[in-house]
Amino acid sequence: MKKLLALLLTLVMCLSLAACGGSGTDTSGTDTSSGETGEDSGDSSYRVAMICDSSISDGGWGMSCYNAMVDAAAERGWATEVSDSIAQSAYYDTIISYCDLGYDLIYAPGNQYTDAVLQAAEEFPDVAFALLNGGEDTPAKAVNGNVTSLLPNAQQVGWIAGALAGLMTKSGTVAFIGAMELDTTLGKYNGFKEAAAYVGQQEGKTVSTLDVVYSGDFSAADKGIEFAKAMIDQGADVFFGDASAVDSGARQAIDEANAASGSVSIYDIAQPSDLLGQNECIIGSQVTDNASLVGLCMEAVEDGSFGGEVIYGTLQNGALSAGALSDLVPADVQEKYQGYLDQMVDGSFMQ
Repeated sequence: MKKLLALLLTLVMCLSLAACGGSGTDTSGTDTSSGETGEDSGDSSYRVAMICDSSISDGGWGMSCYNAMVDAAAERGWATEVSDSIAQSAYYDTIISYCDLGYDLIYAPGNQYTDAVLQAAEEFPDVAFALLNGGEDTPAKAVNGNVTSLLPNAQQVGWIAGALAGLMTKSGTVAFIGAMELDTTLGKYNGFKEAAAYVGQQEGKTVSTLDVVYSGDFSAADKGIEFAKAMIDQGADVFFGDASAVDSGARQAIDEANAASGSVSIYDIAQPSDLLGQNECIIGSQVTDNASLVGLCMEAVEDGSFGGEVIYGTLQNGALSAGALSDLVPADVQEKYQGYLDQMVDGSFMQ
């Protein structure tokens, strides 16, 4: 049945591409899937497709990961395609539909796609699969050696946000919102929690992080609103998250709470791209250069060396960084924050 459905999806994609000149795919069976192609798609001999269970217009994770693919593809002249807002039940079928169409690289931005990627990678040994936030042991599980994990350092991601939260909280309570109970999300939460507590202590205050909450769905913006309201009631005044559209919902609730109080006193730290200005409550961002990681995969596909490795993203190699800071962050706090970031890079943070 799955094979039949995949073949039908492939046929739909072929007809869609023929009718639309290579854009506007819908492989998910949902009403919100979308497709885009790179500017050089007509002349490119290489093609990459991304699958995503959140929207590429979510103002967060989905958008950032999509832009990373497009930027990397533009630099190397690859054609791109995307299917977003797909259900978990459609992961595998969507992936093999692109494989059947002859795509060179499948880009899956999330650990939740691991099982579907490994299954498809076994059936399509000549296709490369890049799994963002994939496990360290995942490439070794691919029987054809055609899977690479792109793994930003989750602890450092948490540190970058946690240090700023520790500096900016006035209530001494900060919050973290997750979508799915993934190892990478837990790593970010733990890094955020320990950095906020450490920096708070260095600044002469006690900072605690509320227990992480999970929405169970990256697209559930209403859950983000619900969680943020409840956490604000518990005294949280700085938020960080790993939940895509759920984070956007949380920011909406934070902005509404600030508007009701007449001042911006509850803050959010965005990720994984620089989202300063998107919401009034955003005071900074943790930035991951996913484009460089995807670009390394494309280079490996081109030279025939792809697969079987983990490509790490760290503060030390420049894949992780902090984005621009809001004017809501006082100049002296900005200076202190930079000092903590420098410690993270040189290895002396929390030592």
